[in-house]
Amino acid sequence: MDTIKVQGMKFVDSYGRERIFNGMNVVDKTNYTPGFIANEFSKDLFWVDEFKKLGFNIIRLGMTWSVVEPEKGKYNEEYLNSIEKIMDYCHEKGIYVYLDMHQDLFCNRTGAGDGAPDWAIHEAPYKFQKTKIVWAEGYFWGRAVHRAFDNFWTNKKVDGDGLLDCFADMWGHVADRFKDHPALFGFDVLNEPFPGKDGGKVFRKMIGKLIRVTLVDRRLSRCQLIKDVLGKEKIKVLDHYTGEVFRDIVNAGEKLINKFDTERYMPFLNKTASKIREATDKGILFIENCYYSNLSIPCANTHIEVNGKREPQQCFAPHGYDLMVDTPLYKYASNARVDAIFSQHRITQERMQNPVIVGEWGGHSEGTEWFPHIEFLLDMFNKYKWSTTYWAYWKELLDEPIMTLLSRPYPRAVTGDIKEFYHDRKNNEFVLTYTQDKEFDVPTVIFSHEKVKEVVADGETKIIPITYKTSDIEIKTGIGEHTVRIKF
Repeated sequence: MDTIKVQGMKFVDSYGRERIFNGMNVVDKTNYTPGFIANEFSKDLFWVDEFKKLGFNIIRLGMTWSVVEPEKGKYNEEYLNSIEKIMDYCHEKGIYVYLDMHQDLFCNRTGAGDGAPDWAIHEAPYKFQKTKIVWAEGYFWGRAVHRAFDNFWTNKKVDGDGLLDCFADMWGHVADRFKDHPALFGFDVLNEPFPGKDGGKVFRKMIGKLIRVTLVDRRLSRCQLIKDVLGKEKIKVLDHYTGEVFRDIVNAGEKLINKFDTERYMPFLNKTASKIREATDKGILFIENCYYSNLSIPCANTHIEVNGKREPQQCFAPHGYDLMVDTPLYKYASNARVDAIFSQHRITQERMQNPVIVGEWGGHSEGTEWFPHIEFLLDMFNKYKWSTTYWAYWKELLDEPIMTLLSRPYPRAVTGDIKEFYHDRKNNEFVLTYTQDKEFDVPTVIFSHEKVKEVVADGETKIIPITYKTSDIEIKTGIGEHTVRIKF
């Protein structure tokens, strides 16, 4: 497999081709128990074969600190062996892997979370409360969750060692373990970092702003709002809070998030990145946004620095979901709201000048009424030339209709700079335009999700079948501007 590196705002391979990645989250959130030694997804690897057939070329492989280091300073090598087993098979099938240290609500004490081992959890004087309404409620008003995060960010000592130092040491061990693996793409240091007590303040500020906007903002029609509140389809109430209105409400917490990003998250990321780089200079380092930036609060992250210098191999890995995510109401997801989220992430990308892999996006519900929303997101990602990993894989997903959208045409490798690419579903065709400034010994490669009827290109073309339906299209071109049009 080609080594992937960062060049400006794009990923390139060892030949200098611009690369785009399309894949899936494969995340095991199981908490450690004695005898727990294998990642859930290592037990049957049939899904890797299916991913190859669907054209996926990357996965975000998630694990938790609690399983990697169940006892302080003692690493679960048998579990890491199971991670290696997955990576070995992914390498065999040409699928890259970036490693994600997952957390939700810091740990599993709420019944809906995952992440830290028992020895790293300090919630006193509060107690974790079991989730009652939504899985994420501990972020909004869970004082024990807030205290556990605050202890983490302030590097509280455990047997003489700070929690941040222990976490960085753990990542150093993992990086050393997988540094030479050919499937390794990079390191996603911590899923959706949360600000702790200040996160509760952000929630209260947003609720306060919501009330003020509802009562006095002239952009809302209060007569119609009242009718929708009293009407049968109460979901229409949310239609009043789209686009700019939605962004104004959530941005009530911007100052607190800015403070967290610059004073806590980035120093933590620099510390952990330094430990990883002590082990290896291989693998791209991921910068995520904090939990609340999933809602379009501007992200104030800066570049990762190692030994005071900008780390050359880093990327931005934003997340974003509509308010209706993972509910039966997902069919009402708002394109305007997710546009507010990801257009803000685009601003962050341009400020940082990093390439992007959207680490988590999407959602799931019954039926197909929500499919136009997924198509809107995919078209936005294509417009920005972003790579993505959809949340999330489970066995039954492979048989669901959503796979007809997620398995999609995209340029895997391009011999030049991509100007644009898009999937015209109405006319059932894919178009790629790029500029090539030198000769290449390797071709441009485009994945086709359906049988190819025609390829219009100004170069030598070859179709490499993957299944009876899917294929890779190889196109050999020379210096100049090129447009490829594939009809299915």
